[in-house]
Amino acid sequence: MVSPNDSAKKVMDKVKYITVATVDGNGQPWNTPVAGFHFDNDYTLYWASWQNNQHSKNIRSNNKIFIVIYDSTPTDAPTQGVYIQAIASELNEEEEVMQAALVFGNDPYNTSDGKEYLNDKPRRVYKAVPQKIWVNSDSEITGNFIDIRVLADE
Repeated sequence: MVSPNDSAKKVMDKVKYITVATVDGNGQPWNTPVAGFHFDNDYTLYWASWQNNQHSKNIRSNNKIFIVIYDSTPTDAPTQGVYIQAIASELNEEEEVMQAALVFGNDPYNTSDGKEYLNDKPRRVYKAVPQKIWVNSDSEITGNFIDIRVLADE
């Protein structure tokens, strides 16, 4: 398991929205904004979604996802971004769902104790385990600005 460095942790702990990129069984990409996500102490990511959303279907057919986290609010300077290559899964085992729901705390998007995500309920908990983590940085080639990604794994 990988974990983020301090620079990446600051972004991950501050930002309230992420984007999750998935690919369906035919190779068609899909990008979804996700609110109400939470990291556990190991920076494994959890969120709840309707099981028939496109990204939910995509995760069931292809568990490789890509997450981007960045603060888009500053207008005076570029901000730090975090890029995460992860393996995602839909949680269906009661014990795992109940444990994951504890990470949600008092989240207004995910107010359940976990039972809301089981059996015939329409939403499920999704888990993303980071495989690689990068942060953006600045560099140059022959005097020309370029942005680069730097591994941020500890």
